Amino acid sequence: MIHVTTDDTTMDRLYHGATVVHTAPAIFRVGGPGALTCLQGLLTNDLDKPGPGSLVYGALLTPKGMIVLDLWTIRDAEGFTLIVPITARQAATDLLRKSLPPRLARVADLTGEATALWLLGGAVALHTSAAGLGSLPEGGRSEALELAGHPIALASGSPAAWFRGLVIGGTEGIATARRNLSAQGVVAGDEVDTQTARILAGWPALGSEIGEKTLPQEVRYDEIGGVSYTKGCYTGQETVARIHFRGHPNRELRGLDWDSTEPLAGTAVTTEDRAVGEIGSVVETPHRRIGLAVLRREVEPGTPVTAGGRPAVVALLPFPAERHSA
Repeated sequence: MIHVTTDDTTMDRLYHGATVVHTAPAIFRVGGPGALTCLQGLLTNDLDKPGPGSLVYGALLTPKGMIVLDLWTIRDAEGFTLIVPITARQAATDLLRKSLPPRLARVADLTGEATALWLLGGAVALHTSAAGLGSLPEGGRSEALELAGHPIALASGSPAAWFRGLVIGGTEGIATARRNLSAQGVVAGDEVDTQTARILAGWPALGSEIGEKTLPQEVRYDEIGGVSYTKGCYTGQETVARIHFRGHPNRELRGLDWDSTEPLAGTAVTTEDRAVGEIGSVVETPHRRIGLAVLRREVEPGTPVTAGGRPAVVALLPFPAERHSA
C-alpha cells in the first residue's frame, strides 16, 4: 500500500496552482522502419491514429491480458519515447528485447541519461511560456523543442491524466527547465505531490492498484483512455476485447473516503463482514483521509464499508476539487 501525508494547502495547489516534480523513470527510445508496427502489437492503446506529436497512455500485457507494466509514449517524427515506472525497468527491457526485432525496431535505454519533469496544477500552463518552454500543447499532444541549446520534449497530459504537463530531456535541458520554472514561481514538489495528484485523479499505479493479475478494465483504463478497441491485435487483446464486448470485470477501481483519520489497521476492505477488496493507496491531511481500492464490482459508490478497520464510504473517481480545497 502507498500511504502519503500532506495538507490542505498542498492539495489546493495541486488542483489550482503550479508545481513541478523531477523524477527519474525508466526511459527508452524506439526507432527504426518497423517501430510503429511493432509497438502497435504491444501497447494497449493506439499509437497510429494520434500520429506524430502525441502523448499516449497504455500498458503492456501478458498473453492472458494481465498488466505487466504501464507507460506513457511520446511519438515524434523520428520514433518513440517510452516513459516507464522505474520499478518496471527490467520487465520493460526484457519485453522490448524479446518482442522487437532489431532490424525493424531499435531500442535504446536512456534511463539515467534522460529524466522527467511532471507539471501539476491548473495554473501551470500560465508559466511554461515565460519559462522558455513555449505554450503547453493541447491535451495529449507533444512538441520537440530546444531550451538553451538542449533538446527537450514538452507534452500535455490527456484530460483525465493526473498531471498537466510533462517535460523529457537530458540532464542539462531538464536542469535549465527546472531553474526557469522556479524563477517563474512554480513550486518544486516531490513524490508526495505526484502520489497525491495521482490519487486525487483516481489513477492506478504499478505495485499498488496494479498487481500481477490485474486486467486493464479493472483499473479504469476505459475511463482514463488507456485502451483502444479499434486498432487491431496486440498481446493480450483477446481477453481485453472479450471483457469489453461480452461482459464486464468482476472488480473495479473505486475511491474511499474515510470518516476519520484514526490509524488504519491493515488493508482489507469489507462490507457486512465480507471481504470485497484491498486498499491500494492512501493520502491524508490532518483531518481527512481518502484512497483507492480495487473492489468487487457490486460495491458501488455510496456504499458504507470498513477499510483498514475504519468506517469509510466508497466514492466516485476522480475526487472532486471542491471537497479538498483549503
